Amino acid sequence: MDIVSMVLQAVLGLMFLMAAVGKISGSKMHVENFKKWRLPQWFRVVTGIVELVGAAAMIVGFWEQSWAAVGALILGVTSIGGILTHIRVKDSLKQTFPIIFLGVVSFVVFFLNVAHLSDFPGFN
Repeated sequence: MDIVSMVLQAVLGLMFLMAAVGKISGSKMHVENFKKWRLPQWFRVVTGIVELVGAAAMIVGFWEQSWAAVGALILGVTSIGGILTHIRVKDSLKQTFPIIFLGVVSFVVFFLNVAHLSDFPGFN
């Protein structure tokens, strides 16, 4: 299971890292999407920072599995918010599917690493 977790961590880390950089830097696509979703632009930056933290935790999780569990939980909860946003504005399944997929993968990684959560700094 460690290999599966590591592959999924790499996918999550890269995908959310790319999304975070786009949101924080103010790429045209992300700015337009947040306007379409009727969300303030400061929330785009906050979302990007949360995604960046989650992606960094995925990367640290290669060495400390407790970080993978925490990062996956952060990204999973963020994905739920993204899914609800797509549903609220009635986006198509084609537009919503990527965040659904990333959310499912996040929770799979979380459950693969949940046993290590007690080793997270401050939890023991």
